[in-house]
Amino acid sequence: MITSVWVPFRHKAVTLLVNAILLGLWGWLYRPVYAYLAVIFSREEFRTNQIVLLGAIVLIIMQVRKGKLSLELDALPQVYPPALLLALGGSIAFLLVERYLDINTFSASLFGLGSYGLLGLWMRPTAWRQGLPAALLLVGALPFGEHLQTFVGYPVRILTASIVRDGLSALGVKTIGLDTILVFENGISKVDLPCSGMKSLWTGGLFLLAATWIERRPINLRWVLAALGFAILLLVANLVRVAVLVTVGQVAGWILLAEMLHVPLGVLGFTVACAAVASVLARLPGMPAAVEKPTPASRPLWLAPLMGGAILGMALLYAPRPETALAQSAPAWQFASELAAKPWALTRGERDWLAEDGVQSAERWRFQWQGHAGSLLLITGDSWRVHHRPERCFQVYGLSVEASITHLVEADFPIRLLSLGSPRLRERLPAAYWLQSTSQTTDDYATRMWADLEPQRQRWVLVTVLLDQPADLATPQFQELFQALHATVQAGLAGGPQP
Repeated sequence: MITSVWVPFRHKAVTLLVNAILLGLWGWLYRPVYAYLAVIFSREEFRTNQIVLLGAIVLIIMQVRKGKLSLELDALPQVYPPALLLALGGSIAFLLVERYLDINTFSASLFGLGSYGLLGLWMRPTAWRQGLPAALLLVGALPFGEHLQTFVGYPVRILTASIVRDGLSALGVKTIGLDTILVFENGISKVDLPCSGMKSLWTGGLFLLAATWIERRPINLRWVLAALGFAILLLVANLVRVAVLVTVGQVAGWILLAEMLHVPLGVLGFTVACAAVASVLARLPGMPAAVEKPTPASRPLWLAPLMGGAILGMALLYAPRPETALAQSAPAWQFASELAAKPWALTRGERDWLAEDGVQSAERWRFQWQGHAGSLLLITGDSWRVHHRPERCFQVYGLSVEASITHLVEADFPIRLLSLGSPRLRERLPAAYWLQSTSQTTDDYATRMWADLEPQRQRWVLVTVLLDQPADLATPQFQELFQALHATVQAGLAGGPQP
């Protein structure tokens, strides 16, 4: 009697231990992702992502309580090809992303997808397929709304501007060039990050996944076609919006009307696209009700050690993208005498914060320029991670961004002009920034990030200027200031340290 009870108990204990080892190895493989996830799901600036995550978790808990997503961890892993492919394929892609791209959002996405693939080895296949929309919704809680529009939005907005330019040219308006559309000085219809269509794609994707989950529709070829059609509708809606805004604001000169149409056009296009995909989704066949049970032959003894060896091998092969060792030391800046720049030391906390991302140098000055006082910050590095968005840095110091536009100092010298406000200030303070390498100058953070995908990284400098009193930075007086700073940075990057 004791033996008959002990043997199954011992077998189950060994099975649980084997499964625990597999999960432990899996957790070790993805150890670089945890610090990033802790930032995303704890900081206030990612509150929207945290709300999406909470909603996805609630849906998953509801399904677990209904018994539809139960795990059979008291059994050995099963051979289920789709789950195996997602787990192993996602892990290989994770290693490649970490080694060659170093993009945290992509790595975290692969962690989520691969982990759901791994869990499929202990789930009934039908239940695993039914839970896939929830898993995708969970992954969608990552900040794709901002990061995807940064990475993918760069070529998309160039394409959007090109199509609008060609369309206007076909209608006889040949004076609107690509740069005019991209800049559009008042910033209303500038084809920048919020106008690239990526934000609507992210939000629309979450809507589609939630609707798929609620309507219990399978993710199959028909669903993929519906999703592609939905994405095309969203991009077309964005294209139409940009075309209308450029026509109204730039061609006709009705700037106020363009300001009024900017948001309503975006909301209208998004609503129409969502209504269309919801209608298509309702016509798709539902998820089959039958739940098949795996046969004992689908859980071979060799699978667990093979998976453990594969995961361990990938964990040992993990190698992050190496930092490029530059021969030059930090540039020594030689400012124009008219700038009257004096060093202004960073605090210890500021230096420690910048050092976390591998900044090569960070230097700050106080300056006087033709009767105006302000501060100047130069941050040098060969990784886009060291160049934080100045808008967020200003917000940390209690300054809100009231306006942000692109301004051309010269044809190949765009800068971002900001208007900053604060409850303790009666008037808004002007600021400006740009990113500069030896071969390129841009105010576009996406352009800076794309430059890092090249095999040989360049050294870049983030230049940030903040004035102490209100002023119009678009006047010739400050054009000269920006040109002088641009020349100083170019000389420092090209020539290295000065004797």
